[in-house]
Amino acid sequence: MTTPTYVGAVDLAGAAREDALDVMARLVRHYQDKTTDLADGQWREPVRNYLDPALFRTEVERIHHGVPLALALSCELAGPNTYKAIDVAGTPVLITRDGDGQVHAMINACRHRGAEILGEGTGQTRRLTCPYHSWSYDLKGCLTGIYGEKTFGPVDRTERSLITLPAEERAGVVFVGLTPGVAFDLDTWLGPALPLLETLRLDGCHHHSTRVLNGPNWKIVVDGYLEGYHFASLHRTTVFKTNLSNMATFDALGAHQRNVFALRAIAGAVGTPPTDWEPATCTGPILFLFPGLAIAGGLRHQTAVSLVMPGRTVGESRTQQLILLRRAPVDDEEVKAADQARDWFHDVVLDEDYLTGEGVQRGLAATEDTDYLFGRNEPGVQHFHRVLRDFTNS
Repeated sequence: MTTPTYVGAVDLAGAAREDALDVMARLVRHYQDKTTDLADGQWREPVRNYLDPALFRTEVERIHHGVPLALALSCELAGPNTYKAIDVAGTPVLITRDGDGQVHAMINACRHRGAEILGEGTGQTRRLTCPYHSWSYDLKGCLTGIYGEKTFGPVDRTERSLITLPAEERAGVVFVGLTPGVAFDLDTWLGPALPLLETLRLDGCHHHSTRVLNGPNWKIVVDGYLEGYHFASLHRTTVFKTNLSNMATFDALGAHQRNVFALRAIAGAVGTPPTDWEPATCTGPILFLFPGLAIAGGLRHQTAVSLVMPGRTVGESRTQQLILLRRAPVDDEEVKAADQARDWFHDVVLDEDYLTGEGVQRGLAATEDTDYLFGRNEPGVQHFHRVLRDFTNS
């Protein structure tokens, strides 16, 4: 398995560069002192919280139907007349970019008999046509055509347009609210995470690939994205080749967070002036937008984005793993390098992280009356569960 090469691709300036150098300075100190950012104490999480169907339904209702969800990247809808169809915990969502470049979202169900209009994935189209009886809609969801209308009878086209969902685009990400008619304040929701998201310049990226990974309970999956404590053991022959284990910075960003892991190249920064530092090749940042978007390596030519979503039951999840490039490949060698990065991320996550997570899932019932103990060196995991508790106890 070929390990990806870390190549910086975002020119940082001003406050963005100062922030990246500050984070790197924290990691240099951790490297020198053999330490990591720490939470104030440990955290106990009841095992039953990963198993309880009632709690799962509450999470989906209050979180996934209550907050703006990052459901697409702008580069997946790279031009006018494009779409992305996605299922989120049993809710079929259709996101479009119309001919004027504006994004829209709607329930992916025809208003005649409820058939799915487009299958999951991305593509181009100028019209949304139901495969069942050929009712058609424009990319804003307005009903525009009814097959055999004279024999069908009169139809109020406004009433029978697709059920729209609130949608906004920000910094290369499309956010959707799953509750029709309930608007959201996206800038307030993103808060301090927005400048960091803007720094990544995802809106200029090329979408190279998407793969779907089936996994265990969605919280088991997310836990693994938020700590590097497991690198030396679980990823000994993969991630640990480039990343140091149990050495990271953590920053809470409202409901969101940033964890930055120390790459082995950080050793070369010790004793050198910060003006010579290159954060993209010495640090491994993961910007996590609650409840389930993890952006890894956002300052590099190749960026891996994982969109974790609950499945239809408490023991299932689905992850869309996307590989973004700063520009489209120009020759076969660049295509090969991008494909190798795609395969590496897929295999590591599926065969190591998710395989282990499935083992965790199998052990839940046998340990339901106990709890998990998150260490002080796992502040990101603790923060995630603290936010979860705030939502589900409100």
